[in-house]
Amino acid sequence: MNRPIAANLEIRTTKDGDRIACRACGHPLAPAGDAWKRHAVLRELSMNGAGGKAYTGAQEALLRQFACPGCGVLLDSEMALPGEPFLDDIVRA
Repeated sequence: MNRPIAANLEIRTTKDGDRIACRACGHPLAPAGDAWKRHAVLRELSMNGAGGKAYTGAQEALLRQFACPGCGVLLDSEMALPGEPFLDDIVRA
């Protein structure tokens, strides 16, 4: 059984238990209840100047993008400062 939990994430029931997986390709990321972002492909981009002159003061701000390692679909994104921990979305089955 598959249960959507976000636009591109779902919980899949498998013989090994419930897993958070990519909805696009089914790639398993982590057991339900675990922090899945550590298992995604991370891309960090500077936000300095990303939105034109209004954002030129954000010297350290980063845009973090988390993608599926199986198919590359974007799973989530967040803004952070360097070294800050991920904003973990813990989903329990």
